[in-house]
Amino acid sequence: MRYFIYDVFTDTPFEGNQLAVYPDPPRDIPVPRMQRIAAEMNFSETTFVLPPEGRGDVRMRIFTPGNELPLAGHPTIGTTFALADVGVIARGRDEFVFELGVGPIPVSLQWGENGLSFAWMTQLLPSFGARIEDRTAFAGAVGLQAADLVDLPIEAISCGVEFLFVPVASRAAVDRVAIDRRALGRVYERTGCAELAVFFFTADRTGAAGDETVYSRMLAPMFGISEDPATGGASGPLGCYLLRYGMVTPEQALSMVSLQGVAMKRPSRIHISIESRDGAITRVRVGGKAVRVAEATLLV
Repeated sequence: MRYFIYDVFTDTPFEGNQLAVYPDPPRDIPVPRMQRIAAEMNFSETTFVLPPEGRGDVRMRIFTPGNELPLAGHPTIGTTFALADVGVIARGRDEFVFELGVGPIPVSLQWGENGLSFAWMTQLLPSFGARIEDRTAFAGAVGLQAADLVDLPIEAISCGVEFLFVPVASRAAVDRVAIDRRALGRVYERTGCAELAVFFFTADRTGAAGDETVYSRMLAPMFGISEDPATGGASGPLGCYLLRYGMVTPEQALSMVSLQGVAMKRPSRIHISIESRDGAITRVRVGGKAVRVAEATLLV
């Protein structure tokens, strides 16, 4: 089975988030085999591209080393680039639709002289969930002080996959985050919500060298991911948070950048665009670039 490795949300090799893509596995490949292969790859996600079953161009299955995901951002963007590179997506095409666990997800395509140059995936409209009210206990569980947290909600949001969003006062505090899984589990239990991956972010521009809107980290030790260098599935909800709580204006929300992965020495630039009308969010998009760094054959 041939596969490719892409670095996603970057155009620089060895930055961004790694992804393994299997563009043409056997049609009858069983789910347990895909899961074992994803564990062998040991990236945050591995994708398998299969024939469509409904209203899409292809069916895509996304696996972490431990479980299957219904939707994820960097696998969608990276697989789009892979399918363009191998000719499944014809040059010049404007849109391609993936069948995912949450339903059909369209991706808008931008082309340059050397092929696909940028891809935007449309995510589901946001749903807002549980809030963490005990800020002191939460701060202690993630290695911070209560004063390090911005006076805005610590809230679960989903645009297909739910994450907990934590606004932090400074980049230095974001870099200090260190999760005590047991202590955080107790906070979740008292709140009455399931354990969630945690997305920390700050609008602090101290030391900023680029045009990023926020500086961010995503940690999910409860799912076997100590840290993720780029989390597209969390970036749509992040943009919705920024707009809902006035951290950006509706005009600014149309073009935002989350700088993630710096602490891992794999900087990633995730583009976010949130459209709204009369205070209601009407469209959520996450976009970026990807670069192929390897191709190989898995012997099974």
